[in-house]
Amino acid sequence: MAHKQKMNRHVKNKLSTPSYFIKRLKDSKLTVLKLFGKYSDADPRKWTVIVDPGKTSVFITCYENKVLGEVKFEISDGGNLIRDNYFIVTESAEIIVMKLLELGIQQRDD
Repeated sequence: MAHKQKMNRHVKNKLSTPSYFIKRLKDSKLTVLKLFGKYSDADPRKWTVIVDPGKTSVFITCYENKVLGEVKFEISDGGNLIRDNYFIVTESAEIIVMKLLELGIQQRDD
């Protein structure tokens, strides 16, 4: 049991974990809501969030290729600002935040 707890602690700090991903974006003053996280085991999608809901409404979906051990993020706004099938392969929240800011996503004023 102790090994499992230790393993879970390590997993919580991965960008592919929705709670960690959301926290990192919220720490960067972005508004983020979790939309869905119960895709089937056969589906490469892990979860989907929405950033800047009601304004630019950007959807970010995490994909996991279990065979290659690769995680990538699809960023989509229905083709308004972002081209279709736009993916980022990164383990850095800063890279995703920088891209969102480049695309004109507004940070909260807190």
